[in-house]
Amino acid sequence: MQNSYILLNRRQFMAGTAVAALGMLSAPAILRAQGELNLYSSRHYDTDEALYTDFTKATGIAINRIDAKAEELIERMKAEGKNSPADVFISVDAGNIERANEENLLQPVQSEILTSRIPSYLRHPDGSWFGFSKRARIIVVSKDRMDTKEVPTYESLAVETMMGKVLIRSSSNIYNQSLMGSIIAADGAESAEAWAKGLVANMARTPKGGDTDQIKAVAAGEGDVAVVNSYYLGKMINSKNQDERDDAAKVTLVFPNQSDRGTHVNISGGGVARHAPNKDAAVKFLEYLVSDKAQQYFAAGNTEYPVVKDVPLPSPLDTFGSFKEDTIDAQKYASLNAEAVRIMDRAGWK
Repeated sequence: MQNSYILLNRRQFMAGTAVAALGMLSAPAILRAQGELNLYSSRHYDTDEALYTDFTKATGIAINRIDAKAEELIERMKAEGKNSPADVFISVDAGNIERANEENLLQPVQSEILTSRIPSYLRHPDGSWFGFSKRARIIVVSKDRMDTKEVPTYESLAVETMMGKVLIRSSSNIYNQSLMGSIIAADGAESAEAWAKGLVANMARTPKGGDTDQIKAVAAGEGDVAVVNSYYLGKMINSKNQDERDDAAKVTLVFPNQSDRGTHVNISGGGVARHAPNKDAAVKFLEYLVSDKAQQYFAAGNTEYPVVKDVPLPSPLDTFGSFKEDTIDAQKYASLNAEAVRIMDRAGWK
């Protein structure tokens, strides 16, 4: 009976998308299958499959995965409450991860491996969540129409000479909310709002599309400069699509603010769920994600920067050059996201 009960629960976990379908997973822990990990993830990269397969091969722990947007997973975990089967929550952007933490959906973890291999500014102070890969928020510039020296900082995007030249995603995008949070932390709320208003005045078009679309728009001449995450440019350079490679060849990158605080760096990361039924497996999984092998998967598979020092960089990351990072605590700028949204709304950033 116990084996058939476990099989039924596993099928429900993998097939169900409604919270009601997870009802039977509220059974006592002693009845749950051993050697399993229930992963809630908003990372949607095909290359992550290698990460999960390698972890299972190394540990014998099978991964049951629910993929959805971060806000959907957060609402799902809230609705499930103490009966949630989630062991690990993973998302992109510190803002999403901190939101889960503020909703009391994560629990602190004490791990020498995690604290020794991940820099302190890329993890929550009490161990509630950890960054496992980095993405720099860079500026890309048309090689033909602009000199990189014209945009040495994020702040320079708001000067009058940039009018009609700037491309960027919507203010609803979490990457921009965290960037704004870092600017609030660096310059203060008043200066950050003035910057946002100047940026809006300089936009070449109403924000639309993703980061890849901003790069393509620069290549097409719709604007001269764009703000994007570094891995999007890296993926275009490595793309099997010739048009994407051609577009990437028409831009050059700038790491902003090298003479002061450094370039804003965001994370992909996560933590152990508050009611994780398989906590030991969850911690093992997080520790695996900072192994050299897993860090190389992040870098080679999705052109994300490793968080662990001295992990070799694959192409094209190795051609981007070294840069100074803004070492503000990720938790700090993530906690400023709500204020960032209010400022962006007042500035008319659509």
